[in-house]
Formats: sequence, C-alpha cells, structure tokens
Amino acid sequence: MKDVPVEIQPEMCKVTDALGILVGKWKPVILLHLLNSGTQRFNELKRSLPGITQKMLTNQLRELEEEDIIERKVYAQVPPKVEYSVTEYGRSLEPILHAMHEWGAKHTIHKQSKKHNQAEAK
Repeated sequence: MKDVPVEIQPEMCKVTDALGILVGKWKPVILLHLLNSGTQRFNELKRSLPGITQKMLTNQLRELEEEDIIERKVYAQVPPKVEYSVTEYGRSLEPILHAMHEWGAKHTIHKQSKKHNQAEAK
C-alpha cells in the first residue's frame, strides 16, 4: 500500500515547533558534526565550527540538550571532561537534516540558474 500524504491543516501545523528546535545558524551544523563524527568534547566541536564563539556554542548545546536532541555527559575527573552526543531521539532528525541539505543544494543551483538566465536575457 502506498503512503498517502496527510493533509496538514494550517492552524494545526507543527512545522514552527520543529523549526523552533532546529532554527539557528549553528544547530543543524552541530547536529551534523555529532551525527557524522559521534561523541565529541566541547573543544573538538568548537574547532570543527570556525567562526562560532564559545558562548554561542554553549547556548546552542544547552538548547539542544533541553529538547533531548543531544546528551551532555560529565566525567568526575580533573580537569573536567564533558562529552556531547546525539540521543536516540535526536537521531530521528537525521533524515530531516539530510533532506534539508539536499533541498538547500538544489535551491542553490536553482538560484544560480535563474540568475544566469536573467543575465543572458539582458
């Protein structure tokens, strides 16, 4: 049996709820790093995200942790060791992030093609 798309009533739309969790310049990139590389320490993540400030990374990680998308594990040792990983629940976002990446890549090509066609028409 073929999947039939469910009609979404605009007044019941939960897209804004989902976007509220994912919106931000860094959250999708943080998630993709953790999904691709597995568990990482704070400084490993910071090094893999050129341009992010320590404060911004801390805030984004806290927000993702509050939503149960990532897990923060603190080890009782000196110096302190803290690791971040995607929760099982957070892994459910992987196909969504991949689909958004693919759409973004196609959209970039679409915009470039449109710009090129407009330049040729002049």
